[in-house]
Amino acid sequence: MPNHILPITPVRQSRLSNVDFDNLEFGNVFADHMFSCEYSAGRWHDARIVPYGPVSMEPGALCLHYGQTVFEGLKAFKGVDGISRVFRPDKNADRLGQSCERLCIPAIDKELFCSAIDQLIAVDEKWMPSRRGESLYIRPLIFATESNLLVKPADRYLFLIITAPVKEYFSRQGGGVSLRAEPKYTRAAMGGTGFAKTGGNYAATLRPGADSVEQGFDQTLWLDGRDHSFVEEVGQMNIFFRIRDAFVTPPLKGTILPGVTRDSVLTLLEDRGEKYEERPISMEEVIATYNKGELQEVFGAGTAAVIAPVSRIAYGDTTLTFDVEPDNLASKRLYDSIVDIQTGAVEDIHGWNRIVGASQTAGKTMTGS
Repeated sequence: MPNHILPITPVRQSRLSNVDFDNLEFGNVFADHMFSCEYSAGRWHDARIVPYGPVSMEPGALCLHYGQTVFEGLKAFKGVDGISRVFRPDKNADRLGQSCERLCIPAIDKELFCSAIDQLIAVDEKWMPSRRGESLYIRPLIFATESNLLVKPADRYLFLIITAPVKEYFSRQGGGVSLRAEPKYTRAAMGGTGFAKTGGNYAATLRPGADSVEQGFDQTLWLDGRDHSFVEEVGQMNIFFRIRDAFVTPPLKGTILPGVTRDSVLTLLEDRGEKYEERPISMEEVIATYNKGELQEVFGAGTAAVIAPVSRIAYGDTTLTFDVEPDNLASKRLYDSIVDIQTGAVEDIHGWNRIVGASQTAGKTMTGS
């Protein structure tokens, strides 16, 4: 049984029958319930599960003016054995704590984070898709609710967890992801908030992201904030290059989000005895190894996309293209390995999955909505 037994207010009428599970999109439909917890007077309190819906907030709320908000993204899966699993929630809880620290937001108890997800999923378990590649996406978020125009950390916050049945972020039939290396704008700089999962980081990507789409690309390839010459990450993913017999990914130095899928990929590579390097890699090196025929493949790794092969990279007047069809691509093997673990198709030797069982569901049910 979880340490935090949550009171539950059930919805009067479920919206589940209105969902077309044969044609899911990503993140535009939300499950019936959400977790809610408030912070005031120096403590988190009133943790509960309630019907999904609007929250009340004053126009002067500090999150609206100064961006004091953090969030996470993780997934739950219906296993091949019918058991529901959440993939590596402890890692997301740790990262949320790091984001809270950077944004001066009171820390969340790790067991409350994981237990709240368990119980929320158990309440809305029927919302979980069962097809391979689909999942129940979980979005924890915390934002400042104190109404004040002073530039300061708030003294009141709201912590919510919402869920959404989703397909994968990118279609696996689409022939890979195309990237435009951004020559002007910067996602993050040393000493900033690049490692934190906070709304402002994503707001800064919207203009260059729109520019990439307008020019016929799927995503922006972010380069360093100083010279725009070293690779950092891709849109909502970390990036990997397979050069000769080794995998290269940029190091975590404060400007790159420490991805849970990135960490999973590195662990799987180590399990298989494959070489990998966490080191700076410049676009000059990327192009040079490509021209020598040494750059075997490029792929992104992230919660939403899992593993996404890259089919094209544009950098100024130079365009690199990659064949994403061969069955022997490492990106395909890694994708299958991660999804097999997430769905219980293979043994979870690292203990990455948190099992959601019927014994974890029940809090005290309240009446009404």
